[in-house]
Amino acid sequence: MANSRLQKLGEYLRPHWKQALLGITALFVVNALGVYIPLLIKDAIDELRTALSFAQIWRYIILILVLSSVMLLIRMASRIQLFGVGRQVEFDLKQKIFQHLLTLEPAYFSTSSTPGDLINRATSDVDNIRRLVGFAVLSLANTIFAYGWTLPFMMSLSLRLTLFAIAVYPFMLIGVQLFSQRLRNEQQVVQEELSNVSELIQEDMSGISLIKIYAQEENERRAFRRLNEQLLSANLDLAKTRNTLFPIIEALAFVSLLVLLWLGPTEIAQGEISVGGFVALILYSERLVFPTAILGFTITAYQRGEVSIDRVEAILKVKPKIKDAVDAIELPKPVEGHIRAKNLSYTFPGAEIPALKDVSFTIHPGETVAIVGAISSGKSTLANALPRLLDIATGTVFLDGEDITKIRLQDLRGAIAYVPQDSFLFSTSLMNNIRYGSPLSDRSEVEYAAKQAQIHPEILNFPHQYDTIVGERGITLSGGQRQRTALARALLMDAPILILDDALSSVDNQTATQILNNLSEGKQRRTVIFISHQLSAAATADRILVMDAGTIVQIGTHAELLTKQGLYRSLWSQHQLEEVLR
Repeated sequence: MANSRLQKLGEYLRPHWKQALLGITALFVVNALGVYIPLLIKDAIDELRTALSFAQIWRYIILILVLSSVMLLIRMASRIQLFGVGRQVEFDLKQKIFQHLLTLEPAYFSTSSTPGDLINRATSDVDNIRRLVGFAVLSLANTIFAYGWTLPFMMSLSLRLTLFAIAVYPFMLIGVQLFSQRLRNEQQVVQEELSNVSELIQEDMSGISLIKIYAQEENERRAFRRLNEQLLSANLDLAKTRNTLFPIIEALAFVSLLVLLWLGPTEIAQGEISVGGFVALILYSERLVFPTAILGFTITAYQRGEVSIDRVEAILKVKPKIKDAVDAIELPKPVEGHIRAKNLSYTFPGAEIPALKDVSFTIHPGETVAIVGAISSGKSTLANALPRLLDIATGTVFLDGEDITKIRLQDLRGAIAYVPQDSFLFSTSLMNNIRYGSPLSDRSEVEYAAKQAQIHPEILNFPHQYDTIVGERGITLSGGQRQRTALARALLMDAPILILDDALSSVDNQTATQILNNLSEGKQRRTVIFISHQLSAAATADRILVMDAGTIVQIGTHAELLTKQGLYRSLWSQHQLEEVLR
């Protein structure tokens, strides 16, 4: 597992290896200069015992100042390079996650994960990985170079004092090893609790109207407080572990300095080391204090990064179930809109009862077909199957004679304009919402689509007309206005097939009927599949498919179906009674 994380880290860094190598090389040079300065001080002190003029002293001072300034500049350059690599990796990962999420089917977002958790992984976890490839790589490289350059010079001055000074470091590594698994587990708990808090915030912001209608503000406050307390507790546990480990590491690092101060004078008195050499040895020992102490923070960044790599890769490892076949074909043009289903069945993952059972029908080009039935009869499932929003079996649905599982997804969905039950609008202007599927459309085309959808007169009454900002999810519009705006968006695409999945449920029967009549006008009639509970509007369709329990139980025109005993006649009688009671 650790090796796989390191491999992933290598994959993240590979596109930016030149920049990373430049930063690491700069650190190498910095540490090389860093070990030379104590040697200059050693020489200056040893020469001072004999004869040293002010000119020589100033020469040493100027040389040390110049080298220190060069070190500062090179160190700054190394930090810019390595932190820049971290930012580049952050950018790459966010792009990769977002692009990957766009390839996944809608079912993934409704069953496998939540928006809050996905957002947390794409932000907080990616940020942890950025720290890992920026701060942690810099600190680790600096520690390796510091020890690699410093220890040989220390041993050349006094092997005995050096061995005593570094004797405490094995205890430091043991302490780190003892705490590492605990740090990893606690960091994972923190990330999970943070995801839970993010999910609740996102959910409550989306359902704020419902919370207020049912006066559940206090319950939501308590729920958030509970999750926030769990996050606080997880953070405190992590902080307690860190604040126990890091002082231990730092204390052990300073023990080496105390050992030098204790044994050094004896070595000087015995002539084993000069005064200048002893001072240089102390300086070298101090050079190892910061890299050793920072090792604790590097470990924390690594622990966080490990957890976050796992969480990010868990998303990226998800394979889209709905994708182009290896031998995918282009949809022949022009698209006629001939649709045929042959023994189409579908069962949602985890369900026992199929949502669709051996559904077969044929819809001719330019035909308007209504699909009616009771709630949960499979109407929306059928609508989602046609543009392959569901992972249906091959050889069950055909468009213009071609199996839709063999057609390129881009071609298939380009031929179908789909208005789902949830008329989702983006937080932008009405103009941009309507031309979302055709961004280059001009205003006249947008207005024509809005007129067909019977929303144009109402848009003109808005203060800013088509430039009116609709708010998140179209919250500033009524339900009927949202549905007709979404319909205008679909109509603007001018696709040969139009699917309306109960997309006019918030529109009155008269308006819904007028909209359907508009869709039937023109020389190039599109194929329209109209799913609705509004039987008055459905009655105007060329044919009606009646569904019950996932199967089609009746097919015919409105007049034909009324002459037969069956579900449609029963639904129509119920509809007529409701009209009378209104």
